[in-house]
Amino acid sequence: MGNYIAVDLGASNGRTMLGRFDGKKITLQELNRFETHYTRINDAYYWDLIGIYKNILEGLRAYAKQTAEPLLGIGIDTWGCDFGLIDRQGKLIGYPRAYRDPRSRRGMKAFHARYGEKTAFELTGIANLEFNTLYQLYDMVQTNDPQLLAAEKLLLMADLLGYLLTGQISNEYTFATTTQMLDKDTGTWSKELIGMLGISEELLAPIRMSGTLKGQLFDFIKEDTGLRNIPPVFNVGSHDTASAVASVPARNDNFAFISSGTWSLIGMLSDKAIISDEFFVRRFSNEGTVDGAYRPLRNIMGLWVIQNCKRQWDREQKLSWKDIDVLVDKAPAFRSFIDINAHQFFDADNMTQKIQEFCKATGQPVPQTKGEIARTVYESLAMSYREAFEGLEQIKGGRIDVLHIVGGGSRNILLNQITADAINRPVIAGPDEATAIGNLMVQVKAAGEVSSADEMRQVIRESFDVEVYEPRNTEVWDEQYQRYLKIKAMAGAGS
Repeated sequence: MGNYIAVDLGASNGRTMLGRFDGKKITLQELNRFETHYTRINDAYYWDLIGIYKNILEGLRAYAKQTAEPLLGIGIDTWGCDFGLIDRQGKLIGYPRAYRDPRSRRGMKAFHARYGEKTAFELTGIANLEFNTLYQLYDMVQTNDPQLLAAEKLLLMADLLGYLLTGQISNEYTFATTTQMLDKDTGTWSKELIGMLGISEELLAPIRMSGTLKGQLFDFIKEDTGLRNIPPVFNVGSHDTASAVASVPARNDNFAFISSGTWSLIGMLSDKAIISDEFFVRRFSNEGTVDGAYRPLRNIMGLWVIQNCKRQWDREQKLSWKDIDVLVDKAPAFRSFIDINAHQFFDADNMTQKIQEFCKATGQPVPQTKGEIARTVYESLAMSYREAFEGLEQIKGGRIDVLHIVGGGSRNILLNQITADAINRPVIAGPDEATAIGNLMVQVKAAGEVSSADEMRQVIRESFDVEVYEPRNTEVWDEQYQRYLKIKAMAGAGS
């Protein structure tokens, strides 16, 4: 029994969470919360790595101030794909670029033009997404980026922060799968893709599995933060979705999941990578799980669209999410749909105008009020979930009984209900702090306090409440789904 810290970093904000495990239940306490924003400088987007690092230390100081109890572990999870570079002296080379940087799209186009669109997918089982590490790197190679020329090692975002805490160089498996550079059969870096990139194998650090020791916290950090001991830093599911999925409180394996936040990742569990034409066309990926298996899933632009609508509205008048739900309730249902994954919605600027332009271009009523715009987004997102859910059932070759929604988006009552309506399956929502919980439970398992994934799930069920949403009005959703598919086809947009 003991105390563990999860550093949980999303693409919008981060927090340091304390988990106290008493042998049966785990309780959570937020130690600090902070922004993890990127900043545009000229034509590039950069993460504030030093700011994130300083806030992690503040979280450790907050722990030391409240208790003299030893800390038994630290784990770090972040969003996927992004990385930093270390030189031959072990020094950081610049600030890491953000996945929304223009180089990503440029790199993907150039790579596909030379090697074809299926090559990387067939080697890795990962969908072609423009922000993948593969394409970021390819652009750096093609442009003779001086940072890459000076680099000794590439460290993925969570592992880069782990390096700053321990000095140990490695990349964790679940995060490595998101790069589109890991061989699906061997679980090691793909020699073929390394050759296509034209980089040295030595640039890519060794792969370590979740639940293993990364290293010990630097002594100077212990002294600086006031910790009473030098805790181990563990490799957890360092891709945040892997940690979130580890917290799903399922009673058996016949479930699908959505890790819901800025991005929504919808998927299921599989013992092996799935490679097929249908899988490729549907843009599914075989990302890794904390136990070394796979999560066939699809990336959906989640709450990103409505978040940026809200940011736009807040410049005029601050609105709470409850305020927006009230406006949605007053707006008519099923007037208009958008393709939530269309390229124009990838950038944050002028989101409401982009929604209106999409509806106009597809001959639909143009939403005008905030409630109409928000309802359009929510109903379109639920339809996107249905499309992906049906794809999972086709790939599985059978019915999936239930959909678990975890993460911050699980608190959205409206979206949870219409998702159940859209897919005609029960939705079980919660826990909302899924990523931190999964991160912590991997540490608890690594420390030997639980012995299996089933025990982890049992602890989570005992520790956190969930809400169940039963499907309603499914016939109406069936009718509107066909209309949604026609609108997507008419738009010819990218999902």
